[in-house]
Amino acid sequence: MARLSRTLALLFVAAVPAAWAQRPEAQDSGRRILLAPDAVWDGVGDSPRRGWIVVVRGPRIEMVGPEEAAAQPPGTERIALPGTTLIPGLIEGHSHLFLHPYDEALWDDQVLKEPLGLRMARAVAHAAATLRAGITTVRDLGTEGAHDYDVQLRRAIGQGIVPGPRILTTTRAIVATGSYGPRRTDYAFQPPQGAEEATGPEEVARAVRSQIGLGADWIKVYADYRWGPNGEARPTFTADELRTLVETARGSGRPVAAHASTVAGMRLAAMAGVETIEHGDEGTRQVFQLMRQRGVALCPTLAAAEAYARYFEGWVKERDRPPPSVTAKRVSFRAALAAGVPICFGGDVGVYAHGDNVRELELMVEYGMSPLAALRTATSGNAALFHIDDRLGRVAPGLLADLVAVEGDPTRDPGALRRVRLVLKDGVRVR
Repeated sequence: MARLSRTLALLFVAAVPAAWAQRPEAQDSGRRILLAPDAVWDGVGDSPRRGWIVVVRGPRIEMVGPEEAAAQPPGTERIALPGTTLIPGLIEGHSHLFLHPYDEALWDDQVLKEPLGLRMARAVAHAAATLRAGITTVRDLGTEGAHDYDVQLRRAIGQGIVPGPRILTTTRAIVATGSYGPRRTDYAFQPPQGAEEATGPEEVARAVRSQIGLGADWIKVYADYRWGPNGEARPTFTADELRTLVETARGSGRPVAAHASTVAGMRLAAMAGVETIEHGDEGTRQVFQLMRQRGVALCPTLAAAEAYARYFEGWVKERDRPPPSVTAKRVSFRAALAAGVPICFGGDVGVYAHGDNVRELELMVEYGMSPLAALRTATSGNAALFHIDDRLGRVAPGLLADLVAVEGDPTRDPGALRRVRLVLKDGVRVR
């Protein structure tokens, strides 16, 4: 035993330098970086400001404006970024870091066959790819059976153990008993579910409090799902159950996001007081007007809809006419724009590859938004929707230095967002 103890002690001592070497350097609150792009877009303006610079001190933005107005004390590091526009770090509104594209593995296979350790390893890689792409914050809307691992990943990122965006967590979504998947009728055993089931107001309240206790920043609920007699989408929870869910979450300061694709599900969710509705595939002018009246935003997930058409309908965008599912999505999105519904940037990434998040912005422009309006949704817009606009979403003094430099002008060309030259998160250079 004594020999074993000495051996373990030696192994521990040998491991310490390696462990410390992997820790990021402590943020120097007095260290200054001067970023000199061709132009700066602040997250709200109508166009970038040419000739402006941004000074970062520690984790925050200290100064934004013409370079001649900036003090440059000795020791200031200057980073020249010719040909670029500096913008706020992008905020992804609908991500699943614990999923990977369905043409690699179907959802059921990921939930039932992939061990949790493997899924966490994938999520770490997905988080790193997301950050490198200029997405510095994500709202992750459900681990799909991976318990509260999103909270643990958020913790690891916060401690500098692994790189990644800051995460707004939901842990597991909440679903009506028997409505979600993997479907029990498809298996000869009781398959573990990809979300937490509840029935009745008391169970719903308990489920909300359980997720809050595990560390959820938001609550995700399925207001409808494909559980009709013929597999069609229908509402799941009753109006009373949804109201209880929202009231319970709101009492703790947590907002609610609702999966809803049908008019009935969208109406129930909006009337219950959710803050965002995800998908909205069958949305009509009337239900979008209701959403606008009640201040409910739409996260349209256009990129996921197109990915589903490719995976399961054999659609080749460059060759084929859009299938009815994609055509309907375009119609509903344009109806939401016409009704003036607040739009959330969020593509349901995980259904398609992490790091390809800007595909959603490109489709938002293709489907009818201006490039400037789409970019606002991914910066100051989502920051306001997610109640983090006191820290993020704009390039302004005092806010956190989440900044991205891209080649070109993304307020005119969303494709510029794919040409990332520099990423800072909390003032620390990522790329």
